[in-house]
Amino acid sequence: MAASEQFPVLCVKGLSIAAARTSRSILDSLDFSIQPHEIIGIFAESGGGKTVLSRYLSGSLSAGLEVLSGETLFKGDNLLGGALSKGQRGIHNGREIAFIGGNPQASLDPTIPVGMQLVEKLQAVKPDLNHAQAKEKILGLLDEVRIPSPRNRFYEYPSQFSGGMMQRAMIVDALCSDPVLIVADNITRPLDVTVAQQIVNLVRKMCELHGVAALVLSSSPATLLKLADRILVLQNGRIVENGPVAQVLKSPQHAYTRHIVASTPRIWNLEKELDLPQAKPEAHDILQAKHLRKFYPVRRFGVTQKGVFVQAVRSVTFSVKAGESIGIVGESGCGKSTLTRMLAALETTDQGHLELLGRDIASLAAQDLKKLRCAFQLLLQDPYTALPPRMSVGRMIEEGLLVHGLGKAAQRRAAVHKALVDVGLDPELENALPTGLSTGQMQRVAIARALVLEPKLLILDESLSALDQMEQGRMLALFTRLQRERELTYIFISHDLAMVRRVCGRIAVMYLGEIIEVGSNDSIFEQPRHPYTQALLSAAPTLEEIPATVRAAIVDGEPPNPIDIPVGCSFASRCPRSMPICRDIAPVLVQISINLQVACHAVTAQEATLGSGETKPFENTARAT
Repeated sequence: MAASEQFPVLCVKGLSIAAARTSRSILDSLDFSIQPHEIIGIFAESGGGKTVLSRYLSGSLSAGLEVLSGETLFKGDNLLGGALSKGQRGIHNGREIAFIGGNPQASLDPTIPVGMQLVEKLQAVKPDLNHAQAKEKILGLLDEVRIPSPRNRFYEYPSQFSGGMMQRAMIVDALCSDPVLIVADNITRPLDVTVAQQIVNLVRKMCELHGVAALVLSSSPATLLKLADRILVLQNGRIVENGPVAQVLKSPQHAYTRHIVASTPRIWNLEKELDLPQAKPEAHDILQAKHLRKFYPVRRFGVTQKGVFVQAVRSVTFSVKAGESIGIVGESGCGKSTLTRMLAALETTDQGHLELLGRDIASLAAQDLKKLRCAFQLLLQDPYTALPPRMSVGRMIEEGLLVHGLGKAAQRRAAVHKALVDVGLDPELENALPTGLSTGQMQRVAIARALVLEPKLLILDESLSALDQMEQGRMLALFTRLQRERELTYIFISHDLAMVRRVCGRIAVMYLGEIIEVGSNDSIFEQPRHPYTQALLSAAPTLEEIPATVRAAIVDGEPPNPIDIPVGCSFASRCPRSMPICRDIAPVLVQISINLQVACHAVTAQEATLGSGETKPFENTARAT
């Protein structure tokens, strides 16, 4: 997107912002400009000043912050004041400078339909439009950003929109006032990789279509590589590197930029050969799941709807051998979290069979299940909500021993100390409260809490997603060491493909409640066969060149409603390789090779055409009726 016009839309000169009470500098002497139709990316780590800059430019700087120096010219007017009246600044900030945040759910009133709120915003900034005119403009924009059935969705509430649709609605909120500049702050952070890629493509397309310039702030250099024309790298509130995005990220000059590029996880061009845990040939199945199903009844106005269900998990079958690590990946809403709760015996199965260490979970009495829980433990995503804030670290680690009546006081204390040391924490933290700990330390406490019971299986539900890349790397090293020392088995449930690539010997891909591909690490990441798996990997935020064996068109749109899943393949409506049979008959997992099973009619047909050998249904995955 070339910027040929002579005068910039926005020109920031020597901007410095600090905390009012402490005078701690947050932004220090920023200098940059944005040309018409140009997309500028600003990279900074968490706490690096991105949100402060975005709030300042959108006119909503917090009261505890103050501008120390500098000027900001928007179309020649100084946003800091001077001869510019408060009303003129409001016109710039509300109409000509639009803002898109990273938390769309917090941006709209949950009690008012989405479309009505967008109309209200449009009429506030363009009072010359009547309601009918404003509604038609909003409907047109909803259609442009590819909200399905916009006239129906117009009257739906925010709770009825998915995360991707909410972010699309926020793009409409920004575009409806015909702005000159859009400020977008971490807009892909809460989204899955496929939806995030759709939003990246959509923002660029909308900027081109509406002739809008954009300032995109992100903590993901890979996202900026896909979206921005130029990039500014912030370190401690100062710009340390500035240039064309591909040039800066492919050949960084500043030491900090080189560090950031080197720290960005790789999926394919790995620096060293993967040393993945493998189950021994004689290893037994520590977990077996056969045809697991979980449906939730739908309630409307407090009344359960007869025969209407959310189909969260549909006929999932897999097994895990002792000593291996398996990853389960997929978009939000694919059923990963429901499956996690079923595997951890926190949810009962509607149909199917679940065995752990040879014991049928459904047939166990409550007391027997309690005893078995020592053998498997669940680690949750957010340690802040998983750990009681008013309980000392030592007490919360000891709690599991007390619940199960294990050991005397001296033995329990020794076990707590050992668990703290094993996870890399100082035993002196035993009497500390979790409120004074970092996120990484709190997650280590959660791990120690699980390890003190000496489990055989750990189920990790997005357990590393709250950590930055550096701390995540340290945690993965910890998990690897603990697995070798304690002969642990791991199930990683995650949407972080780079993390799963580094630690899991086998990966299962879920889509809309089903496993649609499962295979070895190399098979899934180097030679994926299912179109959804290919799209998932193609959308992964990485600075690498995507291999030709993986590259695929990014899937568009939303998955089908889990209440009303169509007949046939549930991915058919989004699949670039869909065939007539896909609309009528649901595929089953087929053994394509010794290391790979795929549920896809197109793949099965291709294998038959190539004559690469007999393909047969994977015996444990026939659909439950």
